[in-house]
Amino acid sequence: MKITEIETWHCKRDLTLFPESRAGANMPWDVVVLRVGTDTGLSGHASALAARSGRITEAFLHETIAPVVLGRDVVDREKIWHDLWTLDRHLTFFPVYLPGPLDVALWDLAAKAANLPLYKYLGAYRDRLPAYASGLFHDTTDEYVTEALAYQKRGIPGYKVHGPGPWRRDIEVHRALREAVGSDYLLFSDPVGEYTLDQAIRVGRDLEKLDYVWFEEPFRDFELYKYQALCEALDIPVAATETTRGGPWGVAQAIAQRAADIVRADVSWKAGVTGTMKIAHLAEAFGLNCEIHTTTMGLMDVANLHVSCAIRNCEYFELFVPESAFQFPMLGSLPIDALGNAVVPQGPGLGVDLDWAEIDRLCVSHKVSAAR
Repeated sequence: MKITEIETWHCKRDLTLFPESRAGANMPWDVVVLRVGTDTGLSGHASALAARSGRITEAFLHETIAPVVLGRDVVDREKIWHDLWTLDRHLTFFPVYLPGPLDVALWDLAAKAANLPLYKYLGAYRDRLPAYASGLFHDTTDEYVTEALAYQKRGIPGYKVHGPGPWRRDIEVHRALREAVGSDYLLFSDPVGEYTLDQAIRVGRDLEKLDYVWFEEPFRDFELYKYQALCEALDIPVAATETTRGGPWGVAQAIAQRAADIVRADVSWKAGVTGTMKIAHLAEAFGLNCEIHTTTMGLMDVANLHVSCAIRNCEYFELFVPESAFQFPMLGSLPIDALGNAVVPQGPGLGVDLDWAEIDRLCVSHKVSAAR
């Protein structure tokens, strides 16, 4: 099954999700939809993050990635994956969210050809995971509490707070949430922070008293010394490596330095299904969980769910909310059942449809690269 086409739709959306104080400037949440076509007529699909960078994402896919993959066999995924890493090494310097989408589309193709859901093609461990609602940054404590209570009422088993900062304010929000949802509800903290080590220890110790599940990203992921010291100081698990560059090699350095109790990966930022599976298996060998984080795109989060259901060392599914803002370019909502579980689709490949009407409506640039 030869790769004959790379086709993209750059979709521009009038959607800004983060306040300027957090994003630095108005950040449109654009998406590039990707189709990989073959000589058999089968196609694989994925999407690529294009916040602030739609033209750059589109150019990388056609000018740099397409020449490496066109004309090659879909079964050569491992070789293609390594060839793209070699290209990155040779002064390409892919954005962290590329070339993962290409790898996802190839796995979608392979599973479709086998007439299997992707998670079964990879090797199934389960078919569902409990979800936690992962909210955006809010200005007031009441907004966090209202959001958490709404998802608790809906039956979603947990809620993750992205604290507004600074650290003392985050503690106030953490305490208000625990008081509001009760002692048995799952709570997670991810300040996406720039704490000092002392501040992070003080916040982490308070989270331990409040029985939060984990403490995530109080520093930038490359600050391994601070992560190592924090892991040693706290009992609550420290989750890290969400934005670590270098795919499995970058995560390996954090594990080697004992700078994470839980590692993070996803099919967008960690070089696709191939890269995410490598990270999950690496973590498993060290007795660590690999908790898969959102891609902010419904189609790619379904790919995340397939990977999560093909590994043992993942306990939760991150449901980024409000859901309507993140389901594009997928048709319909993420598959969450009445018990708050994310249930993996059973159709071939990723097993979901794309919203082609919305893709066409939002498309500002459509390009095709074909094999010669």
